[in-house]
Amino acid sequence: MERFLEFIENLLSGKIRFNSRSGKALQEKHLTSLLPFIPRLVSLVANTWKSRLLQAFTMAFKDCKPESTLNLAFLSAIEEMLLPSKRQGILLLDASEPEILDHQITWIRELPVLLVRLGDTLSSLSKVILHLLLRLGQYAPMNSSLAWEYDIMQHTLGEFYSMCLDDGSILYGPFMKLPKDCQELSVCCLYYFSSLDSLLLRSLVYCCLCDNLEPSVLFRIIDVLHSAYKIGHLQLVDLISFFVTLVARWKVLPGRLYTHVENAKKISNRETFKAITGAVCSCLRQMGDDALIFQIVQRVILDEIPLNPPIDNLCGMLRLLVILDSRPTKLSEQSIIILSNSISEYLIDAASYIPENGDEVTDSNQISICQYYLVPCFFLFDRSDKLLNLVLDLMGSSIGEDNSSLACNHDTQHTLDLSSRIVAVVSILLYMHQDIKIRRRLSSCKGEITRILQKMRLQLIDPCWEQ
Repeated sequence: MERFLEFIENLLSGKIRFNSRSGKALQEKHLTSLLPFIPRLVSLVANTWKSRLLQAFTMAFKDCKPESTLNLAFLSAIEEMLLPSKRQGILLLDASEPEILDHQITWIRELPVLLVRLGDTLSSLSKVILHLLLRLGQYAPMNSSLAWEYDIMQHTLGEFYSMCLDDGSILYGPFMKLPKDCQELSVCCLYYFSSLDSLLLRSLVYCCLCDNLEPSVLFRIIDVLHSAYKIGHLQLVDLISFFVTLVARWKVLPGRLYTHVENAKKISNRETFKAITGAVCSCLRQMGDDALIFQIVQRVILDEIPLNPPIDNLCGMLRLLVILDSRPTKLSEQSIIILSNSISEYLIDAASYIPENGDEVTDSNQISICQYYLVPCFFLFDRSDKLLNLVLDLMGSSIGEDNSSLACNHDTQHTLDLSSRIVAVVSILLYMHQDIKIRRRLSSCKGEITRILQKMRLQLIDPCWEQ
């Protein structure tokens, strides 16, 4: 028996040499046949041999190259020695023994490293690793050493998703190119970290902002993170920051918001963005203390606004505020001032979607787009007279600045820009007047509207306009 065990130890540790290429293939063949019996053998032998065999096994696993066919056999053996058997639910090794635990910890730490080293070259092997990690997260006893190792594994796993380099560029990890079933397994693993790290969340959000990630995977990430929050595995501030960052920075590609039926297969990704915003809104509504959540969302959005987000992203953030706000508004004075600057420009941009008389179908589409952009503002105006007053003042200022010297110097572009702004402001005011609630609010803003009209009149009678 001793000689047999010594032979196995030597085979695992590489002391039995196979010099030729065919010899190494023969060695791998022998190991592939041997490894399935290691877990049961280790569980039966005396402690001295248990230690020696585990040491040889661990070293062989660490020395195994990522592309080696032996990895599948190693992973299967590791699963048997880490987790209860799928059939009988029995643990072969006692993790309370320090030496056994040391080897188990080594195996766990090697798994994410191997996953990253594999890249997207052997997705079948990556799937086995991810499945093993998922089972470990599911079955590791709470507060145990194995559960602790599972938690700290996320620091290595961040590289599997993405990394932000020193120059600000994003280096995407294997996650982005692996098949969807592998992506699903890796996302499920997130649920079992007892405390999701903010750095891992940052790696995840970079993936979510990538055009190449399928929307279904993105929505799955949102769902899993929200579920992790509900069981206390994710901090409220971290989850809200993730959600707001996603809405604020998701890239909406150029194109119409709606398409005709015959072109339904070419729907703009604006529809996807609307669904993302809707999913985030749904999660925020379910997160508990509305007042606290509103304060956090408000703060994170105010951090994003100075980055001058595109119209769709700002619209998404306004919608987040609207679903959490109430009447009278819970917005702080500082928030109202900052938002008024952004909303005044936002409305002028949105005015281009207000339809003129024309084709009925086109007008219908444009009305839908216009409502999508303007309705969040109308809700906020209905809840805050101060915000409405400030926005009207700023829109008036944008067309009433003294730029006559530029115009008289034949700055055609300036004249066109000013003309477009005046048309946009008029369109916005007329559209606001059509909304019953906003019309009532406008009745208390006669001074602001009068000043806007006066500034328009001054610009229109400026002799430079006639040149």
